[in-house]
Amino acid sequence: MPENSLNRYDLNGKSAIVTGAARGIGCAVAERLLASGAAVAIWDVDAAAARATAERLGAHGQVLAIDVELLDYARVERAAADTAKAFGHVDILVNNAGIAGPSMPLWQYPLDEWRRVVDVDLIGLFHATRAVLPIMLRQPWGRVVNVASVAGKEGNPNMTAYSAAKAGVIALTKSLGKELASSGILVNCVTPSTVATEILKQFSPEQVRANTAKIPLARPGTVEEVANMIVWLCSTECSFSTGAVFDLSGGRCTY
Repeated sequence: MPENSLNRYDLNGKSAIVTGAARGIGCAVAERLLASGAAVAIWDVDAAAARATAERLGAHGQVLAIDVELLDYARVERAAADTAKAFGHVDILVNNAGIAGPSMPLWQYPLDEWRRVVDVDLIGLFHATRAVLPIMLRQPWGRVVNVASVAGKEGNPNMTAYSAAKAGVIALTKSLGKELASSGILVNCVTPSTVATEILKQFSPEQVRANTAKIPLARPGTVEEVANMIVWLCSTECSFSTGAVFDLSGGRCTY
């Protein structure tokens, strides 16, 4: 999409954290937030990739790269404090970081891999949100957007860990949206189906074909399409939705 055709929201003066933003959906979200005037902190476990992405996007606005392991809560707290110190405040949190894990039946799933997927996709999101919310609650406005998956709605076969973790993200979003409803902080999630990112390399070709075949639009989504919805959810234009689940499945499951 040409840059001059982008719909820009007024996020001037806002600051955002995007986890897993060195590449893929997170990178596209960071780019769209910058285009709308926000300062962006790229949180990623891949420090070199985060720095490279921050350097590339730096021409479009204020970008900060932070090396953070979301499963290490002490490091997450330091990252939150460092971001708030650099920007003066934190207004937006996009919880995007996640992994797919192996594709195999539950009874064959390695115990450590099952735990790793749930830890990264759900516990890591909890850590980031828990560390950032006390900072965000200092002002009367904020946005939290969680990247879940249609797998959390329907359950993908041979992906029990991923499906369970993403179902947890959806439930967490609904619960937290109610907790914060009177605070001015809105909490929502998006549920993409198959999206053309590097995470597809973690799936078998058969799994990718099977999941794509379920999409009525008959193609994977793009990172730009996901970013479009996420940035709207981060904006003042989204003002009466919280604890909600927004479909990004090409018509696969519109509930």
